[in-house]
Amino acid sequence: MNAAREVGAIAWRSIRRTFRQPANAIVLVFPLMLMAVNANGLKAATHLPGFPTTSFLAFFIPFTFIQGALFAASTAGTELGRDIDTGFLNRLALTPLRGSALLVGHLGGALAQTFIQALVYLGVGLLFGVRFASGVAGMATLILLALCIGAGFASAGIWIALRTGSGEAVQSQIPVLFFLLFISSMNMPRNLIEVHWFRVAATLNPVSYMIEGMRSLVIQGWNGQALALGFGLSLAFVTLAMTASSFALRKRMART
Repeated sequence: MNAAREVGAIAWRSIRRTFRQPANAIVLVFPLMLMAVNANGLKAATHLPGFPTTSFLAFFIPFTFIQGALFAASTAGTELGRDIDTGFLNRLALTPLRGSALLVGHLGGALAQTFIQALVYLGVGLLFGVRFASGVAGMATLILLALCIGAGFASAGIWIALRTGSGEAVQSQIPVLFFLLFISSMNMPRNLIEVHWFRVAATLNPVSYMIEGMRSLVIQGWNGQALALGFGLSLAFVTLAMTASSFALRKRMART
């Protein structure tokens, strides 16, 4: 019960801080703008033999959820970096607060942001004609997968903040995470990518399988393999990043 209260207190603080930031409105709109540009500019790709759908919007919309989840890394990492800069983390070290509660609680704002974004993107997609082959249950599953992916990216942001001790350093690492998105299967199915090195990179990139897990819910219905890879890699990402964050927190607290 004490651990739950600690997580709840840190999470509530994280949520309030997140929604007080005016910049989050831009974070919400930017993926929609990119979706609009790509859905119109790349719709000719649907005429390629073997392309899985006649609607490029339906094909591309999962990337919007992924991009929204990526911004969770910036949110979680920047907020923690600010706590380190201001000395708030040092003051917390003088309390009985568990380190695990601090790490999990800091995910609160990022997950709330990811959830709101997912609802907006889902609503916009339905408004413009996207239909889910997996039905209403598939929509709920997609949001759950988006939250898992958001938790993974947010955990990575927390790790960066603890390693660097700076919110600005977290912001500087976001382009590196964006690079992972752009060498994935975001714009084209992997089997239709003609450039060999790019196809190999997309195949090795875990983000491709996260996108394809979401995409399967929209286009195919219930694809067990795609969903298992999407959820499995997302949860592995969370576990790896939170484990690294735990070690980084111990080192930082030892230094202070």
